[in-house]
Amino acid sequence: MIGYTLDNHLEVNANLFEAAVPAVSVILAALASELSTLARDHLLISLWRLASGDTHNTEQALGRISLGDECRAKAREGLWLILQLGLTGSADDADTAADLCEVIDLDDNRSGFYQALLRQRASAKTKHRRLH
Repeated sequence: MIGYTLDNHLEVNANLFEAAVPAVSVILAALASELSTLARDHLLISLWRLASGDTHNTEQALGRISLGDECRAKAREGLWLILQLGLTGSADDADTAADLCEVIDLDDNRSGFYQALLRQRASAKTKHRRLH
């Protein structure tokens, strides 16, 4: 639906609202299906924003202090999907997947390996685009 976005409903400037936690699961489910390039890019970036965020002060006042950790835990459940999208998608997908891997993967060795692989892929795809 052109013109409809999730902006300011799930997060504002990386400050998360309560709806962000279940939205991570919905975004991962959508990413597992066939999507247009535009939709996939938008959802991957939205997922990165949620996984990178922290609790909005209005949510903290209500006692919801760990929304960022909850979003990262939910996103971690889709780590292999995120890696697959990064390794098979566009250069931008690879960059976003590397950024996601950095914030959600608790295994430093694995995270470093896949970040390097994804960033190398993004760089190679960008160079390939410039040559054509």
